[in-house]
Amino acid sequence: MSHKPANNIQDLQYFGEFGGVNPSISDSATYTFLHAKTMLDTFEGHAEGCYLYSRHTSPSNLYLSEALAAMEFTETANVAASGMGAITSVFMQVCGAGDHIVSSRTIYGGSYAFLKNFAPKFNISTSFVDITSLEAVENAITSETKMIYCEAISNPLLEIANIAELSKIAKKHNVLLVVDNTFSPLIISPQKLGADVTIHSLTKFINGTNDTVGGVVCASQEFIDSLRNVNDGAAMLLGPVMDSFRAASILKNLRTLHIRMKKHSENALFLAENFEADGLKIVYPGLKSHPGNELFKTMYNKEYGFGGILTLDVGNLDKANELMELMQHENLGYLAVSLGFYKTLFSAPGTSTSSEIPEDEQLKMGLSDGIIRFSIGLDNDIERTYRAMRMCMKKVGVL
Repeated sequence: MSHKPANNIQDLQYFGEFGGVNPSISDSATYTFLHAKTMLDTFEGHAEGCYLYSRHTSPSNLYLSEALAAMEFTETANVAASGMGAITSVFMQVCGAGDHIVSSRTIYGGSYAFLKNFAPKFNISTSFVDITSLEAVENAITSETKMIYCEAISNPLLEIANIAELSKIAKKHNVLLVVDNTFSPLIISPQKLGADVTIHSLTKFINGTNDTVGGVVCASQEFIDSLRNVNDGAAMLLGPVMDSFRAASILKNLRTLHIRMKKHSENALFLAENFEADGLKIVYPGLKSHPGNELFKTMYNKEYGFGGILTLDVGNLDKANELMELMQHENLGYLAVSLGFYKTLFSAPGTSTSSEIPEDEQLKMGLSDGIIRFSIGLDNDIERTYRAMRMCMKKVGVL
C-alpha cells in the first residue's frame, strides 16, 4: 500500500463481470445459494465472499468500501445510506446505557442534535468541549467515557483538531478516538495521526456532484465486523443501507477526488487571501491569521492544500442574507446548504446547518449570526469570481 491516499485509490483494479472497466452493479437484494450449508455458514459469518442479503452487504457496496478504506489507510470500511447513518451507527455500537462521550462543541448540527437530544433517550450522555483545548478534553473524561468525537476541520468554525495529541489522550484513558473527516478527504489522514475510526459524509466532497447522500465508517476489520454483526451490529440492525446504484456512482466520482480537492483548495486560498487583504473578517485554515494554521501544516498532505471551506463574518444575519441573495442573482453560486459541489455554495450556518445548536451555545462557541460559510467551487477563473464577489460586497456595503 502506498503512503499517499490518492495512490491507494488509483491502484485499485476492478473488472466488471463482462470485462467492463467499471465493476458491474449488483442489482439484487437477495442472493441465491447452491447448497443450504453455505447459506448457514454465510449467516454465521464463515463463508468468505458469499452474499446473502443486501442489507448485510452487496458487491457494489464492498467495492466502494474497499476504495474508501484504501484512501483512509484502514483495514476495511462500511458504507451507509447517509453521513448520519454512518455517524449514529458508530455512537450506538460503542455506547450503551450509562456511557459517556466527550465531543467537540463545534460539530455538524445533525451530529450535535443526536448527541444532545436523542442519545439521552438511551442514557448516553455527552460533554461538549472546546476541542482545541487538550486540557478541557482530558478534564471531561470520566470512568464512563467510551469515545472522544471530533471533526478534523470543524463545521462551521473551521477549528483544527490536534488528532495526534487527542489520540494520546484517548489511548491513555482507553477510549476510542472517532474523527469525522468530511471537510478534509485526502487533505488529512486521521488514521496516520492515531485515530481509531474515520467517518465521512460521502454526500460532500467525496461524491462531489450533490446528487445523493451517503456515509462511510473506516476502521479495523474487527470494528467493522462488529457494526455488521447480524445479532448486535448497529449498522446491520438500524439498517442504514446504501443502494447499489448509488455506491457505483460514488465510486466513479471518487476517481477524480484528488483533482477536485486540489482545485477547491487553490480557489479557496485565493479568495481567502484576497478578501483578508481587503480587510474582511475571513476564517480559513490556510491563512496565517488562523489559530490552527501551524498545527494544520504539521498534519496535512500538503499537495491538497487547506480545503475548500471558508467563512466570512459580515456582522449580522440581514447583511449575510442580502449578500448571499445578490451573489446567487449574479450567478456566483447557490444559496444552499451542503458542500463539495462544482459550483460555490453559501449559507448562514447559524440558521441552517448548525440551527440545532441553541443560540446561547452558538454565541459561546463564537458562531455569530453574521457568518456565511462558503464551499468554494471548481471555478476555472477564480480571479473573475473574486472581482464579481467583491462587487456584490461593495453593493451591499460589506466592503
